[in-house]
Amino acid sequence: MRRSRGAFSGFLLLLLGAWGGLIAFIGPYFHYAYTPDTAWMYTSDRLWLEILPGAAVFLGGLLVLMTAARHVAMFGAMLAAAAGAWFTLGTLLSPLWNHNVPLGGTPASNTVVMRIAEQLGFFTGLGVVIVAIAAFAFGRLMSLPREVEAEPAEPYSAETAPTTVQPTV
Repeated sequence: MRRSRGAFSGFLLLLLGAWGGLIAFIGPYFHYAYTPDTAWMYTSDRLWLEILPGAAVFLGGLLVLMTAARHVAMFGAMLAAAAGAWFTLGTLLSPLWNHNVPLGGTPASNTVVMRIAEQLGFFTGLGVVIVAIAAFAFGRLMSLPREVEAEPAEPYSAETAPTTVQPTV
């Protein structure tokens, strides 16, 4: 497959993966944060809900962007889609293993509009956009015809032309 087939989708997934993995650490500089709203503060909540899914989206985007093998690019798109789904659902499912307490903290802003923007930019909206782009990339890759990897045929010459044998009666 041509390497440019998933270039734009892969590039977008790279950017969104970097955003998802780093926004918790650099967001407090811009008053855009979840609690704890301290820049570069590591917590296990951030590892499971932001860093690992961000790294998975980044890796999936890199696979979609760089590979010429269709099955590797499709795996990258599926990996990014799964990580995007985790961005969206991780905070909702976290009470299952955390004694009924949701992980991830709460939006740190005081206004309702900024709290909604933080929820969308950190988790829900980010995950939905990642899943949509990964699904688009997967669909484009899936619609490619299967490539036949045979050696190109050489033109016939008098010496290499197949001969037919005439039956004797």
